[in-house]
Amino acid sequence: MTRPEPTSRRRVLTSLGAGVAIATAGCLGSDGLGGQPTYEEGTVSGVNASNVSDRSASQMSTAAALAQRQPSSAVTPLEPLELVDHEFVVEDGYLGSTIQGTVANTGTDRIQTVEVRTRVYDDAGDLLGRYLASTGDLDGGSSWAFQVIVLEAPSDVAGYDITVLGTPS
Repeated sequence: MTRPEPTSRRRVLTSLGAGVAIATAGCLGSDGLGGQPTYEEGTVSGVNASNVSDRSASQMSTAAALAQRQPSSAVTPLEPLELVDHEFVVEDGYLGSTIQGTVANTGTDRIQTVEVRTRVYDDAGDLLGRYLASTGDLDGGSSWAFQVIVLEAPSDVAGYDITVLGTPS
């Protein structure tokens, strides 16, 4: 008969740490932030490709420098943030393809960071890119008119989806 190996302190601490991590993840949701964002669909209508010109090289360079593409890891879905309206709009000059709309803070507390995330798709439903806009310090009861710069040509964009996230103060 063999004698069982004594349990080492390291093994106990490792098991305990893994159990706490799993329990915490279960309480907070799969992403650790209280849930995944919910996206709503947007449509692209009224864009006549023959009436819209693509950005010039210098306009594209400016748009690329201003387009936000790196989402914050500090934002999460927040109850008081409401996506009031949104639409795909083609602007003249460097702006070109944009998604514009309004976000409201329906709560009473200031929200430190607000981020609107969009994903744009072609006719086949393939993802063309992810773009965002952000602002800071959105007071309770106020709204923010956002503009997301999309680097895709207007004629390539058939649809998009959108969500709003934030960081409480």
